Amino acid sequence: MNSPFSGSHRGGSISVPPAPGSCVPLIRPDAKLPSPRADSQAQPMRNPARREPLLSRDALYAIRRDHVLHVVSANYSYKTEPYYTILRLELEGKAVLPSSASVIDAYVVPVCLERAHLAGIPVCEWGISQVYTPLPAILYGLNYYATALEYAVVRDTLKAKEFVKHITNRGKYPFCYQKLPEGAEIGSCTAIFGRTAGRCSRVAELAGQVYELFHIPLVTIVYVRAGERYLLSSLSPVKSSQLSEEERAILSAYLSQQEFL
Repeated sequence: MNSPFSGSHRGGSISVPPAPGSCVPLIRPDAKLPSPRADSQAQPMRNPARREPLLSRDALYAIRRDHVLHVVSANYSYKTEPYYTILRLELEGKAVLPSSASVIDAYVVPVCLERAHLAGIPVCEWGISQVYTPLPAILYGLNYYATALEYAVVRDTLKAKEFVKHITNRGKYPFCYQKLPEGAEIGSCTAIFGRTAGRCSRVAELAGQVYELFHIPLVTIVYVRAGERYLLSSLSPVKSSQLSEEERAILSAYLSQQEFL
């Protein structure tokens, strides 16, 4: 049963073409990934002399592809070093991806979904409220300190009220809700330059669409599977400690093309 909600409402969902008959990993043994160079080692771009594990929390890399610098980091949040690095390169007139505007938009859930919807990417039905939410739903905070990494799936009124009180600071800030279709399943994946490891072709397709829009080399995608539809729920920073061995191998192949600035 859905409960009433207050606040402005915007939303919609878009269907995508029928899914292939089976889910198969996107990355195959013969997949064409950048070939590591024997004389190249991936190191943080701000301090080439310092050796760090692949993509440590503070690592920052730059890869030149097709005459464009791609800044690679686990986190592009506002006021972080990756964000200011991108902004500096833009002010210097250099071609750089992702753009500072894209990383800001990508991490604010309603803005992310609106941009994705306008680009033809299937997204969850969503709205903004300060009090109530339809049930069941996914809830994201929208206050200054909110991050899309933290969300809650609520299926009853009691849990919804508790989480809403938490993410709104007792009603001081709005929140974003996404109504879940009946029988929907929630999943997440790490996308590396739009590629995924060990995911079905529909998730891989969604990851590719997200990369074409935001051009974020490394991002966590939360999605909702509703029947044959795969809907974008949010984008957020990557927890590097949770990368699988296959994901680390893909990332390492890209970082072999790193260029120090």
